[in-house]
Amino acid sequence: MEKKGRIVKVSGPVVIARDIGAKMYDLVRVGREELIGEVIKIKGSDATIQVYEDTTGLKPGEPVFSTGLPLSVHLGPGILKNIYDGIQRPLELIAGDKGTYIPRGVDVPPIDRKKKWSFKPLVKKGDMVKAGQVIGEVKETSTIMHRVLSPYSGKVLSVEDGSHTIEDTVLMLDDKGNKRDVKMAHYWPVRKPRPFAEKYAPNIPLLTGMRVVDTFFPIAKGGTASIPGPFGSGKTVTQQSLAKFADADVVVYIGCGERGNEMTEVLEEFPHLEDPKTGKPLMERTVLIANTSNMPVAAREASIYTGITLAEYYRDMGYNVALM
Repeated sequence: MEKKGRIVKVSGPVVIARDIGAKMYDLVRVGREELIGEVIKIKGSDATIQVYEDTTGLKPGEPVFSTGLPLSVHLGPGILKNIYDGIQRPLELIAGDKGTYIPRGVDVPPIDRKKKWSFKPLVKKGDMVKAGQVIGEVKETSTIMHRVLSPYSGKVLSVEDGSHTIEDTVLMLDDKGNKRDVKMAHYWPVRKPRPFAEKYAPNIPLLTGMRVVDTFFPIAKGGTASIPGPFGSGKTVTQQSLAKFADADVVVYIGCGERGNEMTEVLEEFPHLEDPKTGKPLMERTVLIANTSNMPVAAREASIYTGITLAEYYRDMGYNVALM
């Protein structure tokens, strides 16, 4: 990572850096500990950076590095059953490696890059493939089949089945004369909505498994709903019931701005909840994103974008996703 600039001002979680050569919404590494931040304003040679971590100890003159890329998430097999923070850092892996408290600037891959998955191709050499088409399957968990999507269009030149890591090329395409390597995983900017061919009208009811909700406050698939209420009124408990009993294939639970004790309860209980559909752990089709109220505001905002992008990814596979 090349050094691009230096800090000229620090004000809480906001840092102003000079001469970093970054674009709006680029991901940057701030200071000697390389804290994660995002460019939110550019004026002349100065860039205003929103840091997603505690900035205590940062001072003018420290280096700032630009990745040249926007804040993105890694999409591929291995997402389910994980607990992430707002910028897709796997909390269980960090806890096992670094301890209970997340050290500043820690960088851990969100998906295991060494694990091998059994890839079953659904296309063959000579087939024409469109961007977004399912090209193969991977058994991600005991209840969810991960459908691998092609990010490119073109003619299939070669296919590799068998055991592969997410870093291996499983398909090669001829995209108008350009050879494209397709892997089981790819990166996607969280602020860029994933494309879709058609948006359906929300006219199919979502069966929540709670008769009081289905009767008095019906929700449609593709629709939205809110649960207002004061502290301790049962909002989180209702969300857990929805996650457990709703007519959805995949659950993405974002604990954005939750109190620490409530999020702790969720993280402790979810892995032990039984899926009434299969009798297996509910985490087999769930991903949790934990971003509590003591985190910086920007990090809490990022957690929403992260969760939505993960949910859209499984939607693109054809699954019904409950995002809460």
